[in-house]
Amino acid sequence: MGWSGKKNGELLLLMSQEGFTILLTTDQNLRYQQNLQQAGVAVVVLVASSNRLPDLLPLIPNARNVLNAITPGEVIEVGGS
Repeated sequence: MGWSGKKNGELLLLMSQEGFTILLTTDQNLRYQQNLQQAGVAVVVLVASSNRLPDLLPLIPNARNVLNAITPGEVIEVGGS
């Protein structure tokens, strides 16, 4: 979609305009940097030892379960200890 390199605020605005409702990210600080209620986007944060695929893949089943319950403006962390 040509969104590579977009900053968080601009990315959230584009997502809302295009009808996206959930952002899957590894950025644990996003909730403190952006007004997610205003953006109208739910955020699932993957918390792993790194953002490498082998560390993230084990989190996907739990992340999928969260998708059925999360609401716009909400942030749910998946993984971590």
